[in-house]
Amino acid sequence: MDRKLATAAGLALLVALAGCAGLAGTTGDGGPGANAPGEALDRSIEVTATGEATAEPDRATLVVAVTATGDDSAAVRDELSAADESLRAALTDWGLTEDDIRTERYDVRESFETRDDPNRTTYRGVHSYELTVDDVAAVGEVVDVAIGAGADEVERIEFGLSEERESEVRAAAIENAMANADADAAVLANSSGLEVTGAYSVSTADAGVTPYRVAEAATADAGGGDAATGIETGDVSVRVSVNVVYGAEQA
Repeated sequence: MDRKLATAAGLALLVALAGCAGLAGTTGDGGPGANAPGEALDRSIEVTATGEATAEPDRATLVVAVTATGDDSAAVRDELSAADESLRAALTDWGLTEDDIRTERYDVRESFETRDDPNRTTYRGVHSYELTVDDVAAVGEVVDVAIGAGADEVERIEFGLSEERESEVRAAAIENAMANADADAAVLANSSGLEVTGAYSVSTADAGVTPYRVAEAATADAGGGDAATGIETGDVSVRVSVNVVYGAEQA
């Protein structure tokens, strides 16, 4: 599957001219070129830049839930237990592994509707499952299997990246961030009467991964009707910020 990388950047810029009174700077005793490692910079330009890269997802996460109600909490737990066996069997028969099926939430409690009525007590139980699917094209099919095996709700569907793919996209985001930092350092140097001599220090901070989340309306409709469920996907975004201190000299 072809991946596409797109860039977007948010930039925060700071010029630091050590030992100088203004942006234009003053001449110092340091000679031309970058300072030797470990030496303080006479003049520096500090840039914070953000790079972004996007790619098509190669992994999906679904949260489906089984619900049960009854007048007895033990009966509700028994119903959830029976549904658990049925759901896991159907999903593993389809192709998911036990590691792909994880309990996200299990809760049995008295229903709010009957809490104030001493003559009527109803319990409601919920067992939510997080499902990991590596074939993003099969998400709709997995939803249908889960609903057919007893799941009552589709709580969340989001598309993301595997660890290997995320690492690749993150590397591209870093390259984009560094390109943005280099370009803006050059602009700052030119406007300040300086010339960049090279990067002095570099640090990164992940701004995070933004998965593609399916709209709530679409998840509410998932699994309904006789037709196979179709789930639309979208790109996943990875953003990284870099902070770069460049050595500079009088132009």
